[in-house]
Amino acid sequence: MSEPFPFVIDPTGADRHAEYRALRARGPATPVDILGLRAWAVSDPALLKSMLTGPDVSKDGRTHYPDFKETIRTWPLALWIEVQSMLTAYGADHRRLRRMVAPAFGARRIARLRPVIRSVVTELLDGLAAVPAGQVVDLRERLAYPLPITVIGHLMGVPEDQRDDFRQIVDRVFDSTLTPEEAQANTARLFERTDQLIATKRARPGDDMTSLLIAARDEESDGGGFTDDELRDTLILMINAGYETTVNVIDQAVFAMLTSPDQLRLVRTGRATWEDVVEETLRHEPAIKYLPLRFAVTDIKLPDGQVIGAGEPILAAYGAANRHPDWHGPDSDTFDVTRAVKDHLAFGYGVHYCLGAPLARLEVVEALSRLFERFPDISLAAAPGTLRPVPTLISNGHQELPVRLRPVEAA
Repeated sequence: MSEPFPFVIDPTGADRHAEYRALRARGPATPVDILGLRAWAVSDPALLKSMLTGPDVSKDGRTHYPDFKETIRTWPLALWIEVQSMLTAYGADHRRLRRMVAPAFGARRIARLRPVIRSVVTELLDGLAAVPAGQVVDLRERLAYPLPITVIGHLMGVPEDQRDDFRQIVDRVFDSTLTPEEAQANTARLFERTDQLIATKRARPGDDMTSLLIAARDEESDGGGFTDDELRDTLILMINAGYETTVNVIDQAVFAMLTSPDQLRLVRTGRATWEDVVEETLRHEPAIKYLPLRFAVTDIKLPDGQVIGAGEPILAAYGAANRHPDWHGPDSDTFDVTRAVKDHLAFGYGVHYCLGAPLARLEVVEALSRLFERFPDISLAAAPGTLRPVPTLISNGHQELPVRLRPVEAA
C-alpha cells in the first residue's frame, strides 16, 4: 500500500455524506483504513464498474488475498469475506452457485409473492391505523422491519418463531462497532441458527427455497451442487440480503418523501411514480454504502498513476459513486425523482448484480404507495438532523424513523 496515511472509514457511519466527498476528493481510488484493515476505496463510478466486470478483481479472498487467514481471525467484519457463497465466489464457482440460487428470484416466483407482500402491508397498515391521532410511532420498527423479514421468511420457509432471532443476529452482522470477540460470537450464533433451519427443513421440507436448496444439495452427486458450508452460507446470504437492505430502502424512501414535500407532490399529481421514488432513493441513499471486500488478482494501474498491487483489498464505495458529479452532474447530492439518468450501483453491477433486486423493488413500491394513500397527512416527528444513523459502515438507515400518521386532533 503506497499511501502511509490512509483515510479512516468511520465505523459508526456518523457523517456518510462528508465521507463520500472526502473520498472523491482523493481521486478515483484511495487507500483507506477499515477497522484496522488497509484497502483501496473506489468511488469513481466508471472505474468501479470496470472493476466489477473485469477478471482482474475477485471476491475470493481464500485464493487471492495473502492475509486471508490472519484477517478472518482478528477482523470484526471477517464474516463478509469468510463465508462461502455467491458473495465471495469468483469465476466458475460463482456461476455454479448463482445457477443454484437464481430460481428463487425468477419472475414467476416473484409474481407469486405479490399477494403475500400486499397482505403483509395491509396487516401492518391496519395495525398503524389503530394508533391515536398525533401519537408518535417508529415506522422503521412498525413497517420497514416487519415487511421484509416476513417476506423473506415466507420465501425461505423460516418458521415464525425463528424470525425475530434471525433479525437480531442479522442486525449485528451489519454492525461495524462490535469487537472481534462480539462479532465472532454473533457469527457462531448465526451458523447455529442456520444449521437449525437446515435440520428443520430437511426433516419437514416444504414449498420454500430452503427446502429446494437442501434437495439440490442432497441429490446432486456430480460435484455441481453445494457443499455443506456453501448451503449454509448461501442461506445466510439470502436471508441477510433479503432483509436488511430492504429495511433501509423503505426507511430512506419514507424519510426522503417526508423531508421533500415538493417531490411527494410530484408523485401525488402524477408527474412521477413510486417506481421513480424507489430508483432515486437507491441512487441517493443506497442501502449498502460500502461492500467489503474484493481483491486485486493482478496489479491494477489507476488513472492517476497509482497501482493497486495484486492481492490488495478493494472496497466498493457505492454511496460515494452514486453521488459522483461525473455521473449525475453538479446536483448529484439533490434528491430528484424526475432525474433523467436513473442509473446507480445500489444492487451492485456485473455478475454479482443482486438477484433479489426485483423483489426488493416490489416490496418498497407496495409499502410506499399504500402507506401514503392510507395516511395522506403523515409527517416526520423529529427534526431531520436529529435522526441517528445505524452504527455501521456497511448499511445505510436510521436507528428510528419517528412519524405522526395523522395530525393531533383538536381539543
